[in-house]
Amino acid sequence: MFENITFANPKLLWGLLIVPAIIVWYIFRHKKQEAAVRYSDTTGFDTLPKSWKVYARHLLFALKMAALALLIVAMARPQSTSQSQTSNIEGINIILAQDISGSMLARDLKPDRLEASKKVAAEFVEGRPTDRMGLVVFAGESFTQVPLTTDHTVMQNMLKELKTGMIDDGTAIGDGLATAINRLKDSEAISKVIILLTDGLNNSGSVDPYTAADMAKIFGIRVYTIGVGSYGTAPFPVQTMFGVQYQQMKVEIDERLLTTIAVKSGGKYYRATSNQRLSEIYDEIDKLERSKIEVTEFRHLHEEFYPLVAWAIALLLLEFILRKTVFRTISE
Repeated sequence: MFENITFANPKLLWGLLIVPAIIVWYIFRHKKQEAAVRYSDTTGFDTLPKSWKVYARHLLFALKMAALALLIVAMARPQSTSQSQTSNIEGINIILAQDISGSMLARDLKPDRLEASKKVAAEFVEGRPTDRMGLVVFAGESFTQVPLTTDHTVMQNMLKELKTGMIDDGTAIGDGLATAINRLKDSEAISKVIILLTDGLNNSGSVDPYTAADMAKIFGIRVYTIGVGSYGTAPFPVQTMFGVQYQQMKVEIDERLLTTIAVKSGGKYYRATSNQRLSEIYDEIDKLERSKIEVTEFRHLHEEFYPLVAWAIALLLLEFILRKTVFRTISE
């Protein structure tokens, strides 16, 4: 209860040293105090029972010392501090649009493109606890895997569950982008962002990617596009009569399309040719889209000496009453 207590005049607390000094003086004086009437022999008095008042008379002194200590502390003006905090967080809503087409199983990233993308995306989500996030997946079509949420545990779990074959194969970049835009367009967040990751050419879906890019611009949504895949060729898994074999196949990423989408919306295009580069890209996006937290703090000081003064007066009043009634004969 005293953790928020401060003193306006803390130096006055040194006055509390007076209290033990007076107590020492009181004890010394009490021992040296002489009787008002002298007798040559006090043997007869030793067997007389002592009244409880003889011991309780020190209560009067204790009450005065307690009152003095309270008054000294009150003069130091103890104050409690209460504070309220108004945080204005610039909420950033982010949709991760993840390609889960079959080509994401290529092994130019380790262990493959999809697993590498999932790992880096999960780290990105973990590093942004104040943002609302959602997850859209696409291949030959698209759907929302996780709507905008602050429950990042759900995001992490859903990212882990992603795999190819969940929907028809293909690469519907326009559909994936349009679905992500639909999740963000009505958001009241100041900053709305889509991170679209793909490794191929737009060859499926019903929405033209360029039209989707115009939609993103209209709704004030920045799109960061990431093309995943090495230059030249990459080992792709191919089912043969001898089981899954890896064959070198040409890597085709429509960088012109991805650059146009990013530039139109005010975002940026990246090419990830390795796990490290992919991680660096997410780190850069993370820095570009940092939440801004403006905090206004109000501190209120409350004087706490009033109860101390009241208790001191009450103790002095009690001492006065006891001295004039119960201990009247002793005090006089």
